[in-house]
Amino acid sequence: MEPEFVLSQSDGRPMYLQIIDQIRLRITVGDWQPGFKLPSIRELAVSTRVSVITVKRAYQELENEGVIVTQQGKGSFVAQIDDLGLRLREDELEQFLSQAIDIARSLGLGSEELKTRLDELLRKENSK
Repeated sequence: MEPEFVLSQSDGRPMYLQIIDQIRLRITVGDWQPGFKLPSIRELAVSTRVSVITVKRAYQELENEGVIVTQQGKGSFVAQIDDLGLRLREDELEQFLSQAIDIARSLGLGSEELKTRLDELLRKENSK
């Protein structure tokens, strides 16, 4: 059964980024293991109703990141990397933390105050 991709015109992000995020999610949660064959570019374009160029860009970005590999004439596959899902989750955490730092700076907060606030949130979560 072919996995469904849900793309939204109202999302605000380009379609290729939505495709990238959904592929990363499938790898992160373990649905797609290393070596899993991705849908062809043409198949995914048809099923998501986007252009082949859009899917090709998503696949190219993922290949540049080392998340997938493409073999001429055979297709694209999840990269054979141990703990790829863990690596992708760690990358996502780093992105969120970078965003938190940017927001803190825009609010005029220093490193120590940001750390204090994070510690407070962790204490709250641990007490639940």
